[in-house]
Amino acid sequence: MNLPNKLTVLRVLLIPFFLLFVLVYEIPHHMIWALVVFALASITDALDGHLARANNQITTFGKFLDPLADKLLVMTALIAFTFERLIDPVAVVIILSREFMVTGLRLVVAGEGVVVAAGIWGKLKTAFTMVALIAVMALQIFFPNLDEKGSPDLNWHSGVFLTNEALIWIAVVLTVISGVVYLKGYWKYIDSSK
Repeated sequence: MNLPNKLTVLRVLLIPFFLLFVLVYEIPHHMIWALVVFALASITDALDGHLARANNQITTFGKFLDPLADKLLVMTALIAFTFERLIDPVAVVIILSREFMVTGLRLVVAGEGVVVAAGIWGKLKTAFTMVALIAVMALQIFFPNLDEKGSPDLNWHSGVFLTNEALIWIAVVLTVISGVVYLKGYWKYIDSSK
């Protein structure tokens, strides 16, 4: 197994640790650790692709696992933050629906021998979503939503919650735009009238 693939596998292995740190308040500075793990996983995402292209080490395994690892990391963060009431579940459903739609589209067109490459909107969506998730964690670190007993505080700082909401809904807008672009570009492969 080459280094880019090892980095991708590492990203997958980091996901349970990220989830543990987000959800277990009893771990001292749990959200700081979650942010560190998420940032490390995000760095492996940038690094594995760069190394694979630079050293001509692109493999079928990497083509399979790299996008899957990205989606697992982001979906885990979105679901965990929804569970923690840090972001709007409606936004998360929209984002996850787009991910499933694009994955299904890729499967259909792959049967036609076509590869759905990541476009500029998809890349912009991914980059902004990662930044938004990091910002949600950073805001949680500086403005925790826990009361003095360590339980979720339902009267959490409204400004922080609104900032989280603004960030996640911008990610939703980019997600929808990129989904429409993919659908429009590959509609001929799924058009039922043909």
